[in-house]
Amino acid sequence: MALDKLTILVELPGGQLQFDEKNADCCIVAMFNPNRLSVSRSAQWQSQQTAKRDNPELQYTGAQPGTLGIELFFDTYDSPTLDKQSVTDYTGKLLHLTTVETHGDKHRPPVCQLKWGSRGVFFQGVLQQLDQQYTLFMEDGTPVRATARCSFRQWQTNQADIKKQNLMSADVAKVWTVRQGQTLAAIAAQEYRDPRKWRAIADANNIDDPLKLAPGTTLLLPALRPVAPAG
Repeated sequence: MALDKLTILVELPGGQLQFDEKNADCCIVAMFNPNRLSVSRSAQWQSQQTAKRDNPELQYTGAQPGTLGIELFFDTYDSPTLDKQSVTDYTGKLLHLTTVETHGDKHRPPVCQLKWGSRGVFFQGVLQQLDQQYTLFMEDGTPVRATARCSFRQWQTNQADIKKQNLMSADVAKVWTVRQGQTLAAIAAQEYRDPRKWRAIADANNIDDPLKLAPGTTLLLPALRPVAPAG
């Protein structure tokens, strides 16, 4: 049984993130399956500014979205007809993944999902870089063979990313919008399980009077390091 062709699902028009693999106009099917995929991701760690230390503890400061590298091959020369189809009919679809053109209702290039065989959708991202090389031409200049090196960058909505994180612990900084009747002590009790920690919130937001909080005010809730048990 032959392996299914790798398919790039292109985001549908409209306000919601949607894909339809049955819609041929929103699918790019690889002419030949790639022989390799490359995946990379980086995490950012920063050394603490500490004197008299050879190896200060590293602090995690964030991460960059992962990238997927893939090389696609296109060839329209090997066909029985004398008039060869231009390979740009295929490579042009990839080019449009980097443009607002044909995706004007979104005012940005589209998000894509890569789907292959039994793995289904294994990557969602945007085409960040595209390098196309045309290597064979007909006598009239029609290109009939090309390779396309694609670099996709991982993309997901903020809501989807937040759902995957464990942001309930007190050692993660957060943002809080004040509601009617809330006090710093009440916020500290809910967030840190200790109303006496209201001062950390006040200091982080330069609040002089903790009893005067206007509804709708946005507060930074600083990360509090857990205290090591004594003994």
